[in-house]
Amino acid sequence: MKTHHIAIMGLGTVGGGAYDILTQNREHIKSTQGLDISVKLILDRNDEPLKKRGIPTKLFCDSVDKLAADKDVELVIETMGGVEPAKTFITKMLTAGKSVVTANKELLAKCWHELEPIAKAHGCGLFFEASCVGGVPIIRALGESFQGDRVKSIYGIINGTTNYILSKMSSENCSYAEALKKAQELGYAEFDPTSDVDGYDAAYKLSILCSLAFHTCVPYGSIFRDGITKVTASDIKNAHDLGYEIKLLAIGKREGDGLEARVHPVFVPKDHPLASVSGAYNAVYLNGDFVGDLMFYGAGAGAHPTGSAIVSDVIKALSGKPKYCEFENNGKLDGSVKLIGDFVSGYYICVTVDDKVGVLSRISTILGNNGVSIKAATQVPGSDDGATVVFLTHLAREHAVMQSLEAIGKLAAVRSIDSMIRVL
Repeated sequence: MKTHHIAIMGLGTVGGGAYDILTQNREHIKSTQGLDISVKLILDRNDEPLKKRGIPTKLFCDSVDKLAADKDVELVIETMGGVEPAKTFITKMLTAGKSVVTANKELLAKCWHELEPIAKAHGCGLFFEASCVGGVPIIRALGESFQGDRVKSIYGIINGTTNYILSKMSSENCSYAEALKKAQELGYAEFDPTSDVDGYDAAYKLSILCSLAFHTCVPYGSIFRDGITKVTASDIKNAHDLGYEIKLLAIGKREGDGLEARVHPVFVPKDHPLASVSGAYNAVYLNGDFVGDLMFYGAGAGAHPTGSAIVSDVIKALSGKPKYCEFENNGKLDGSVKLIGDFVSGYYICVTVDDKVGVLSRISTILGNNGVSIKAATQVPGSDDGATVVFLTHLAREHAVMQSLEAIGKLAAVRSIDSMIRVL
């Protein structure tokens, strides 16, 4: 049996997980897939990561050019993260005719349209199952399981850090700051959590998922994005009282030539399958015009779940011909597609007002004048002659709600607009 020599660029958490699977399950892969896969080289800054894992230092490589020139290596795994130097290194590998398997969602969201033509020109592949939702095989499903369906919508919990934080706030009635600190202590959140908590990570992933699902390039910069930093313990309590959980959702929808792509906190009804996805787990809830509703659930990050997705791509790459996008992947939204910014949603609105007669009436009038209908309203007495009022609206236009909030904020009796969260 031929031995397939591969290499790994970046022996961090995910790269190490992929190495574990490839070495510990080498015989299993040989017997079930007919492939003998051997890691020949590992590119890193120094050999310390190899020593820490007990990996023979003879595998260490400190030169990307040496790796690109090695004719035995036919495939390279990239788990470095970020745009550079990963983009330059991947370009070298593809130009040398080596297929690349990557978990790098930021790089793909920003540079997929640049890298795929290089792969195609040199007869090799660019594989990225591990870029979205960890070990959950959503990329493979979108590319190979729904060819006869039109995917109509995607609702995803696709960032484990934010889901852990919101789950912690929900189960322990703690503040955002307290939940973030715990997430950092457990390694779920980085010292600088901006990419996760401000929704960038989810937007990168949604760009990839929407492009595959809707067969058109959906640039990450076109995605509406709002993070979880403004979600309060009061919002969580109000959500529970009203029968909801709060989740950071990545939402993609397509109807004809209209397309929605947005990431933001959402009130999810407690009886919806996504409401029960807790901790660092991820899920994607998908609807196809004939297959109906499906949900993919599992570990959204981690060495071995993500490493499993990488190894799956390695086996796929070594087993057949690469597959390229069937749509024009040029990094731009197709001119025939209309991006919908004025989308329709339900809304949760929380305001602090003077506890006086007529205040609710004036707020209701503003909402009504903008075509926003109130589904439910509750008032909680506060201190200093103030009160907190919570509204749930029926389905309304985003722009109409924003115009309403601007006008409401100018009322003399309104002390503050505390929260606005969209409702699924």
